[in-house]
Amino acid sequence: MAQTESIKTIAVNRKARHDYFVMESLEAGIALVGTEVKSLRAGEVNLKDAWVEVDGGELYVLGMHISPYEKGNIFNRDPVRRRKLLVHRREIRHLQQEQKLQGYTLIPLQLYFKRGKVKLELGVCKGKKTYDKRASIAERDAKRDIDRAMKSHNA
Repeated sequence: MAQTESIKTIAVNRKARHDYFVMESLEAGIALVGTEVKSLRAGEVNLKDAWVEVDGGELYVLGMHISPYEKGNIFNRDPVRRRKLLVHRREIRHLQQEQKLQGYTLIPLQLYFKRGKVKLELGVCKGKKTYDKRASIAERDAKRDIDRAMKSHNA
């Protein structure tokens, strides 16, 4: 019985795909408090400047801004506190090796709800040079022009 999984996207880090080549990605859970989850349901999050680091055999996401919940009063936490990612130990070791040997960076790509739980898609990324970014933009523009021409030709 294959059940379709309901995934509701909260936020996407569009800048990550512009600034980095994504080599691989994996899904991680994230440890949050109740008021942070309520803010996420309202879409009050920013992944733009976030990154992930390995510290003492644990993964933490830093720089992710979750706005304080409006009705949270004393239960609100620091909006940019470091949050623990829930990943298997062998995956953490693999990511740590990729980071040390290949010089890759761990970047959050998107945040979403999956079966009521908050999940973070984590990308193992390599930085793009300026000419790589220009090539990506030119490729995207060319594809858009081709699609337009095909659409006008078929219509």
